[in-house]
Amino acid sequence: MITYSKPPHPREHRLIFKNVDRQGWDTSIDCYLQDGGYEDLKKALGMEPKDITGEVKKSGLRGRGGAGFPTGMKWTFIPPNNTKPVYLICNCDESEPGTFKDRYIVHQDPHQLIEGMVISCFAVGAKIAYIYVREEFPQAAEILEKAIEDAREKNFVGKNVQGSGFDVEIYVHRGAGAYICGEETGLIESLEGKRPYPRIKPPYFPAALGLYMCPTIVNNVESLCHVKHIIRMGGDEYAKLGVPRNTGTRIIGVSGDVKKPGYFEIEVGKLTMRELLYELCGGPKDGREFKAVIPGGSSSKILRCDETFKIKGPDGSERSLDFMDIPLDFDTLAACGSMAGSGGVIVMDDSRKMSWVLNNLNSFYAHESCGQCTPCREGSMWMKKISDRIVDGDASPEDVETLESVAYQIDGKTVCAFGEASSWPVEAIIAKFREELVAETDPKNAEKPHNAESAAQRKFLAGESA
Repeated sequence: MITYSKPPHPREHRLIFKNVDRQGWDTSIDCYLQDGGYEDLKKALGMEPKDITGEVKKSGLRGRGGAGFPTGMKWTFIPPNNTKPVYLICNCDESEPGTFKDRYIVHQDPHQLIEGMVISCFAVGAKIAYIYVREEFPQAAEILEKAIEDAREKNFVGKNVQGSGFDVEIYVHRGAGAYICGEETGLIESLEGKRPYPRIKPPYFPAALGLYMCPTIVNNVESLCHVKHIIRMGGDEYAKLGVPRNTGTRIIGVSGDVKKPGYFEIEVGKLTMRELLYELCGGPKDGREFKAVIPGGSSSKILRCDETFKIKGPDGSERSLDFMDIPLDFDTLAACGSMAGSGGVIVMDDSRKMSWVLNNLNSFYAHESCGQCTPCREGSMWMKKISDRIVDGDASPEDVETLESVAYQIDGKTVCAFGEASSWPVEAIIAKFREELVAETDPKNAEKPHNAESAAQRKFLAGESA
């Protein structure tokens, strides 16, 4: 019987997190092997690579890094007549605010990731793989380096893996701590030793033109871990977890204004927002009520807890859905105007001022813009400056309109999705909390200079005209 130092909630379904906080568990390869580790790799090495891809496609696995794109389908985008080397990259940048699942996998079960990566490399024909780790995960990098060396000693990595004739090497690459490196082409540029400016798609789809202009598959840590379980269970059996089009399990990390924040691994779509917030997280703090939730990391649009949504079903029929009844799956959250994203659920109660939330997010994105695109480089900083004024009590009602206008001038006008990541929170918070933001402004502030420099200029001009 498996026991945990932090027992999972009865509504959880532990698959990827089976060994997280497990009593008597450690990161050594011996511990992993005693628990049946690398048996799924041995099984996979006896299969045809195309059959592994077929099982992943049958499983319905969708990427757990943010976009939710079907993993098996991504693998098939490698050109069939390719003669170049193929690379696999594990995105362990995990820089989305509110997200903290991948670090637990790496810190407590690194061999699960390595096994999933080797199976994936065999499936797509990659002989070199990289784990791109953000600089703020120094311990994770050390754990991974040790795990890779131990796996190499046991011939699970390296030449002629388990006598199969398949060679694969895995390298850990530590990034410089930039949010933009979570975007797959920005990550690739960084891995090549260049400034992480995201590439334009098309033509630079990584599966066709990726690392060193070779076909490259980029998958998230959690996504790659699922691969080993799909091989063990079979694609059809795995697809029975969750709901149609939203199969398997996913890890939800809840932070903010709840009694019991933390991580929870659930079947996709089998839990509603009410069940997550009240049953798993213990409800709001004493004397408080839930106000809003960001459901998939900071770049996903905020949802009010008193909202009702009208969503269309596959047959075109419409139905009303209260916020608390939203099932936690990719498609329903998208239909409600947000996204499942990276699974980082950020909860706010009625003690939170939306101007502060908005300013906090704007400060982050203004700092993290890579600066390649003018709308993003200039717009993210202007959004911060305007929200600074709102928080400081120096804004006029027109500033809220200007802030909204700037956000819409960024949205859809940049090379990568960072533009949307910075503008969507602004668009959503203004749309849903406009009255609250306007209430913090004063029309008289329109007559005041916006900063010390403007004030000095006015004095100079006034003196000159006098």
